[in-house]
Amino acid sequence: MKPENMSNTVKFVLLGLSDDLHLQPILFGLFLSMYLVTVLGNLLIILAICSASHLHTPMYFFLSILSLADICFVSTTVPKMIVDILTHNRVISYVSCLTQMSLFINFGCMDDMLLTVMAYDRFVAICHPLRYNVIMNPKLCWLLVLLSFLISVLDALLLTSMVLQLSFCTNLEIPHFFCELNHLLKLACSDILINNILVYLVTGLLGVVPLSGIIFSYTQIVSSVLKIPSSVGKYKAFSVCGSHLIVISLFYGTGFGVYLSSTGTHSSRKSAIASVMYTVVTPMMNPFIYSLRNKDMLRALWKLITRITSFLSCQMLLLL
Repeated sequence: MKPENMSNTVKFVLLGLSDDLHLQPILFGLFLSMYLVTVLGNLLIILAICSASHLHTPMYFFLSILSLADICFVSTTVPKMIVDILTHNRVISYVSCLTQMSLFINFGCMDDMLLTVMAYDRFVAICHPLRYNVIMNPKLCWLLVLLSFLISVLDALLLTSMVLQLSFCTNLEIPHFFCELNHLLKLACSDILINNILVYLVTGLLGVVPLSGIIFSYTQIVSSVLKIPSSVGKYKAFSVCGSHLIVISLFYGTGFGVYLSSTGTHSSRKSAIASVMYTVVTPMMNPFIYSLRNKDMLRALWKLITRITSFLSCQMLLLL
């Protein structure tokens, strides 16, 4: 079928994680709770940073943008999956499928870019502390966020326009719970050699370059921290970077794990289950990692929760 005729006729079927009817209520409850925890946790991080003046620094500014990107990232896939389980309808239109794929690539790349920017922020803070406020000024912070967003949008547009040129025939079943690029390429009737080469080049470039920047930043950070004579100073420096390192390890570790599982196994369902780690679990864990290891964040969250509780209590009393 020609690409221009597919938008109204082609429909894909998302097979999900399991066909077992007995597992559907469990999957529904599990993913609904994980989604709510992810959205609520990241939203609390954003509100805490906005409400606490002492958190108006570049590090927390980037963290709030990362939390927003995580909410958008998980919202591209999980709500559709929850609705599919609830309605027992796994069909998704051609336009909706490509839109979901494009948004998923966009916010996934945005996470990658922001983690690199945050690594650069920590590098400047520890290796050039006296010039930190001059270098990481508000103008540069917004510029880095805008640049990250533009790169992510261009990445999504490039890969989506590539898929738009493909034609699809029969057997449009996707063994996944969302429209994932590699699975769409496998369903295409067209020759996908050039497409695969482009995907590997783009993902390699946007994966290797940011990771190289992160590794470089942290080698310089470790080198600078080791020169600090005080053990207390070393502990403070490492504790500041600890949360970010855990999130980076979780993001790249689960990403590489999914890639290895998809290449090492013939079962697409197993690959789909493994992908839950980086599509759902990682965004859910980020608020816990950043808040539990950070006393300033914990204090800001506690004040915010106290304010919200007091406000709700007053509203309840007024209603009564």
